[in-house]
Amino acid sequence: MVNPLTGRVHTKLHQAAVASGRLASNDPNLQNIPVRTEDGRAIRGAFVPEPGWVLLDADYSQIELRVVAALAQDPVLLGAFASGEDIHRRTASEVMGVPMDQVTPEQRSAAKAVNFGLLYGQGAFALAASLGITQKEAKAFIERYFERMPAVAAWIEATKEQAVKEGLVRTHWGRIRTIPELESSNAQFRNAGLRVAVNTVVQGTAADLMRRAMVRLHRALEAEGLRARLLLQVHDELLVEAPPEDVETASALLKEAMEGADDLGPLDVKLAAEVRSGQSWLEAK
Repeated sequence: MVNPLTGRVHTKLHQAAVASGRLASNDPNLQNIPVRTEDGRAIRGAFVPEPGWVLLDADYSQIELRVVAALAQDPVLLGAFASGEDIHRRTASEVMGVPMDQVTPEQRSAAKAVNFGLLYGQGAFALAASLGITQKEAKAFIERYFERMPAVAAWIEATKEQAVKEGLVRTHWGRIRTIPELESSNAQFRNAGLRVAVNTVVQGTAADLMRRAMVRLHRALEAEGLRARLLLQVHDELLVEAPPEDVETASALLKEAMEGADDLGPLDVKLAAEVRSGQSWLEAK
């Protein structure tokens, strides 16, 4: 696994292996190392920079929800992101009708489940199972969510209608994915195709953003004459190594590259990336 010439582990990144537009990694897969398990943390701790150098790790904050906010032009979500609010707490406040500072942990968890579940077409049954509530309660929560954020509901329906009409969807910057399931005579397959349609536009737009961020970062590091270099992309995360003298400048360039990655076609939502540093991937994460 360790290259004898470089003393490093080199993965293979594939540009066109995932239909949504995300990069894929194999031999070995470095995009699938967990961070929440003890074994995963131990593995990440084994990835270290060049001796004497520093690892920089940056990831987008809630990038897929920001994409939804921008594409749907939902004032609630856009306002929350613009002001730097906790988006799940804000959602819970809107849906539950309680002040932000009175949202309970349970209410925030429910809002978080719906925020992310809507990207994958999650219904009342799945939401009820994930939150340990009844389907009736889950259905009521989803209904209140879309009542407070009708622009999101309208965008989801418009995306589905366009997908059925054309048999395909496009990301914000024009990446196309055909969805043959939409032409199936099987209702279950068609419904799956509708979920794919919405998810592809969101996940694919986020993937396009990250590709642009990688290009911007590479060019910026070269333009500044830095020795810092991009090591790895893990969907919404970039990993860079830098010598001590480059850390401050490289960190700023990394943040700017990601937060300005919609320069070829603005998304009209505030993008946010947090940069951390450390002597291992685990420490930087």
